Amino acid sequence: MNKTAKIIMSTTLMASMAFSAFGCSTAETTATETTADVAETTEAAAETTEASETAADLLEGKTVMTYAEYAAAPVDSEVTVETYIQAKQGWWENEGVGNASFYTQDENGAYFLYNMPCTEDEYAKLTVGTKIKVNGFKSEWSGEVEITDAKFVIEEGNYVATATDVTDKLASDELISYQNLFVSFTDMTVEASNDAGAAFLYSYDGSGSQGDDLYFKVSVNGQTYTFTVESYLTGADTEVYKAVEGLKVGDKVDMEGFLYWYEGVNPHITKVTVK
Repeated sequence: MNKTAKIIMSTTLMASMAFSAFGCSTAETTATETTADVAETTEAAAETTEASETAADLLEGKTVMTYAEYAAAPVDSEVTVETYIQAKQGWWENEGVGNASFYTQDENGAYFLYNMPCTEDEYAKLTVGTKIKVNGFKSEWSGEVEITDAKFVIEEGNYVATATDVTDKLASDELISYQNLFVSFTDMTVEASNDAGAAFLYSYDGSGSQGDDLYFKVSVNGQTYTFTVESYLTGADTEVYKAVEGLKVGDKVDMEGFLYWYEGVNPHITKVTVK
């Protein structure tokens, strides 16, 4: 074999070895990345399971209250109820802890769960009708009664409420007993929301923009009320948001929503039908 052939063979051999080493390195890197991904997924699943088990442990032995017992309980007292998801606001994180607010109800009354901690996976499972057991504290903010610092477990069962018409109760003291329920309003008239004659406002004072909460006024029996489309519940891409943006003063409307309270009745509207 001549010198040239030896050089060619040597060069080929070194190239082959280098390629093999590179291929081995790439395979090891890919395997390492895959293992890391699997480990991360497994860890996340384990954290979700651990959180659920912890909540289940904390709720074990807690006596479930009837709605009447809950309603009679003083503010700031510990409460435990079984209820069903009817709607939910958007999920978000605060200092690494996921949470969301939920509109819930059973056959006898309703419970608003404010900023209840939950993982994103748990949030996805809390669909309309889902039964949960909840423990927390009965709280009040500007007239709105809610459950805060809540822990929950999902239970077997399903219930979806039908809207209760409370139009004729709007001006009565009885209305407060329907707080947080899924309700309906019929034959109400859209009124001007400001001196300029706008049929609705972005934010309560008109200082907002599309995507913010919508505020609008409606009247019945000579009384005018402020209703809201809560953007965390029904955002700018929803039918109800677009329907309110299309309202005109004088329109006759039927509506559905949740009987939220803020310094008086302030329903969170989920459906508007112009008649």
